[in-house]
Parts: sequence; structure tokens; C-alpha cells
Amino acid sequence: MKQISILGCGWLGLPLAKALVQNGFSIHGSTTSTEKLTTLKKLKIQPFLIALESNKVVGAIEDFLQESKILIIDIPPKLRGNHKEDFIGKIQLLVPYIEKSNIKNVLFISSTSVYGDRNDKVTEETDLNPDSESGKQLAIVEKLLQTNTSFKTTVLRFGGLIGEDRHPVCFLAGRKNLENPEAPINLIHQDDCISIILKILETKTWGDTFNAATPFHPSRSVYYTQKAIELNLAPPTFNYDNPSVGKTILSDKLKRVLSYTFTKKDL
Repeated sequence: MKQISILGCGWLGLPLAKALVQNGFSIHGSTTSTEKLTTLKKLKIQPFLIALESNKVVGAIEDFLQESKILIIDIPPKLRGNHKEDFIGKIQLLVPYIEKSNIKNVLFISSTSVYGDRNDKVTEETDLNPDSESGKQLAIVEKLLQTNTSFKTTVLRFGGLIGEDRHPVCFLAGRKNLENPEAPINLIHQDDCISIILKILETKTWGDTFNAATPFHPSRSVYYTQKAIELNLAPPTFNYDNPSVGKTILSDKLKRVLSYTFTKKDL
């Protein structure tokens, strides 16, 4: 039975771990919550309490990595509000542990925020120009991992994440004068996220970079107004006074290289 270590069994990492168990993998899963250890165990995921702190890694990180050849890193930077963390520093602390382990391949879950705001159609060849603190730190971590010769890293840049229990319209409902009404949406459903990761593992596609956003790009105003009505929420209103700025994330490479077909196209 092949073993994989998943650092971060959160909104995406936990259902991913469940899917991998169902596909015959043995999973080491990490969490920072003691309450979640029982949940992981019930799902046949071997649980580890691990936290990356600013100056040390807390928990049995060596045991967590032991005997795994693949590590999936799914811990997004916590940089919103007053909570500013040194995400780069945390990954720098983690790297020596990966180097000393049997890990040969790393899958790093990143974000299309590394491209910043622009009006282009964006491919993996597009220059990175992050304008948020999160995007800037993710871009540096991507390079840090992909230039390490001790293991091969594939970077997966997801668009906005949605699922049965998570949709951006819930945060936008009823809000007034939102900017960029004509900007395209770049979203991806949790189910597609998991299927793409399974495809990368199945095809052993390492040392590569992929954009992953559903090829469905209506404008923000059209999409979020319609979605709010569908969900019986107050539709947001938009400010049309300023020109809209917004990129279109192209996932053509992912479809071509992995022979992947998106399943959740209507979002």
C-alpha cells in the first residue's frame, strides 16, 4: 500500500485524504487541532498533531514523513486581518526535514494570486506579479520548493475555491458598490481540486506547474447576481464608474498534459 503524507487536513486536505484512502493509499494526515485527531482516526487516516511556528516545527514531523515518498503541502498562508505570519519562514523550517526523509516528490497547493491583478489571459508562462502579501509569499515558496534538488515539486495554482459548504457569494451578498463588475470569475470546485490531485499522482507528473480554474468565466456582476438569487440571498450591487480589472486563468496546460476534463462546469 502506497503511503502519502498530507500536511494540512483542512477544508481541502481532509476530503482529499478520504479520497486517497478510498483509492487504496495509506495516509499520514496532519492537523493543528487536538479535537480533529479523533476525526482523522475514524476516517482511517493516521493522525499527527503538527504546527509550523515562526521558529520551530512542533510535533512528530519525522514520524509524519517517515516511509512516505510523496508529501502534499496544503497549508495556506494566514495573512488576512491583523494576523500576519511568516509563511516563507515556516516552509524554510520544514524543508530540512523533507530533505532528511524519504520524500521524493512534493505537491504544493498554491493560488492564482501569484499573478496579481491584470487584464490578461494568464497561462503558466505568464510572469508572476503578485500584489497581495499572500501572493508574494506563495510565489517565493513555490520557487523555494521547485529549486530544491533533493525532491521534485509540482505546483498547483488553484483559482477561488468553492464547494457545498463554501461559496464566495455568501460573503458578497447584500454588499454595495463592489469594484470590477466586468472582471471574469476564476473559480474551481472542491471535487475538481481532488480529481486533479489524484490525476497528478496517477500520472506521476512531478516537477511541473499547473493553473487550475474551471473554464467558465462569466463576469462578476452577472455570476454573483444570479448565484445570490439562486440561493435566496440579497444580490450585491456593483460600481461601474471605474474600468474593471481582472485576469482570465487558463487551464489549457492541465487539460492537455493530464488529459483532464473538468466535471463541475456550471459552478
